[in-house]
Amino acid sequence: MDHLTELENKSIYIIRESYNQFDKIAALWSVGKDSTTLIWLCMKAFFGQVPFPVVYIDTSFHFQEMYDFRDYCVDRWDLDLIVARNDQALAAGMGPENKLECCTALKTQALKDCIAQYGFEALLLGIRRDEHGIRAKERYFSPRDQKFQWDYENQPPELWDQYSARADEETHIRVHPLLHWREVDIWRYIQREGLEVVPLYFAADGMRYRSLGCQSCCAPVASEAATVDEIIAEIETSSIAERAGRAQDKEDAYTMQKLRALGYM
Repeated sequence: MDHLTELENKSIYIIRESYNQFDKIAALWSVGKDSTTLIWLCMKAFFGQVPFPVVYIDTSFHFQEMYDFRDYCVDRWDLDLIVARNDQALAAGMGPENKLECCTALKTQALKDCIAQYGFEALLLGIRRDEHGIRAKERYFSPRDQKFQWDYENQPPELWDQYSARADEETHIRVHPLLHWREVDIWRYIQREGLEVVPLYFAADGMRYRSLGCQSCCAPVASEAATVDEIIAEIETSSIAERAGRAQDKEDAYTMQKLRALGYM
């Protein structure tokens, strides 16, 4: 069995286990390369259909290309899309001037409200350990407590592929089926599966986006990689961190850890 198939099989196992364990489950989908790969794996796990909703957290500050790609995939894959948005905070003028407050209001609170409205017990996310040192602390099944917080110092052990899908007093479980993947694995898998991604990932005029989010919090990196093959070759030789263009990741590690402890994706 080749490496990508091993990664795929483990992810599909975790997705199916989650669906079996929880009555109310959804997948978070940012339309980035990782969460789009997650949705594709969900379809493979259930023979071409995603049998639960996909949740898009809309801050209203995303690139138009992201909205266009979202709508295209929803139609093509027949997804049950839920758009979660904190309209109250937006109406009050919340914006990206203060990253911690903005992410908390427009992402975390929007997700809290969505969970409360639909009663989700578990959420699938497309994060990976190699993205950021704080995300490396996650588990495949990661509980959030009654205050929606992540206790990164007290997580269930996961040894020999034995996972704990329950925790005391949790409000929901975050499930991370891609935790064991690397950035280059994602792109090799996209290449193998013929997956489409947001065009912003490909270089234009010597720049491309390596990680996507709100327009104000993302910066392109210098690149001539205009195809998936060229992106793979670039990643294999680059010493620049994947999320170097993301504003949240330019803060100290404590800020990112605080964001995740408060419920940031």
